[in-house]
Parts: sequence; structure tokens; C-alpha cells
Amino acid sequence: MPQLPPVTKALMLICTVVYCLQMLAGYWVEVLFALWPLGSEPFMPWQLITYAFLHGSMGHLFFNMLGLWMFGAELESVWGRHRYLQFLGASALAGGVIQLVVVSLGATGGGPTLGASGALYGLLMAFGMMFPDRTIMPLFPPIPMKAKVFVLVFGGMELLFGLAGGGGVAHFAHLGGMLGGWLMLRFWRGLPPFPPKRRRR
Repeated sequence: MPQLPPVTKALMLICTVVYCLQMLAGYWVEVLFALWPLGSEPFMPWQLITYAFLHGSMGHLFFNMLGLWMFGAELESVWGRHRYLQFLGASALAGGVIQLVVVSLGATGGGPTLGASGALYGLLMAFGMMFPDRTIMPLFPPIPMKAKVFVLVFGGMELLFGLAGGGGVAHFAHLGGMLGGWLMLRFWRGLPPFPPKRRRR
């Protein structure tokens, strides 16, 4: 397990504090800051980011924070604070946008979306792309596998679960987070669909 760098530590603390606020005034916190479907009365643009700080249960919070520690801490150390925050914002935003699109198409339920899982799946995608041969041990299933295999397995599972109906989980927000993370890395590297970066002379 890596040490906790400052942004990862701050985000874990913020999510924990927000969860405590949800326990005290959950209805109003979720009405204002969870991601509601387009066209619904509670929807506000800022919810495309704020939904990532809310969680539906203690278990939801625990596993997201564990993943943020496992994958985010090392990536923050490699990228630095500014780029790390950019990446998390892009992943959370992409997860929220994809979830809104899927809900608008009627492919999944129309309740509020909340949780850092979209940003976390973006981190997972980045970790698999940057350290593809790193062996990791997930909690479920407890089988050691290379990071690139882990990304493919969990991405495939999210797609299958999402197509099967979701079961109350925003699987397409997770996939959207992976897409946002993939696009952000491609943008930084000057790879399609983005224009190549010009080298300084």
C-alpha cells in the first residue's frame, strides 16, 4: 500500500465529512449535490462534479476510499497535485455525463447518482495503462492479476452488469469514468482523437 499524498488524503477526508453530513441531513444534501436526471426539478449543473463526493452507504464509502488510496496515491505521486486533480475532475465529469445520457435514453433507472466510483474507475484505467504489468491483488476476487487484466475484467463486468439492468448501481457512470480517464491520458500524450503535441525547439 502506498503512503497517502496530500490531495488523496484531503479527498478521503472530504468524502468522509460529506458522508457524515448526509447522515445528519441526507435529504437536503442529496437534493442539492447528488446527480439528478436531466429535466428533473432538482438537477443543477454543478452536480456533474459534486455527486462524486456523496456516498450511499458506509460500505460504498469504504471501498471507494480504499480504491482511491490503492490507485490514486501512486498516480498523484507520479503526476503531481495539479495534473492529478485535472484527471479526477475529467473522470468524474465524464462519468456523470455518460450516466445522464444513458438515463435520458431510458436504459437505466432515473434516480439520483452519487459516489466517487466514476473517478475511481478513471484512476483504474490510468493505472492499467501506466503500469500494465504490475501485479495487484483485488479484494474480490482475491486472485493476483496484472493491472491490464484487472482493467479488462472489471470494465467487462461493468458493461455486462449495465446492460443487464444495473441493479441500482450506476455502471455506466463507472464506464464513463474509464472513458474520461482514457481520453485524458490520450490528450496529455498528444494521441488521437487529439492533435499531436508540438515539440519545443
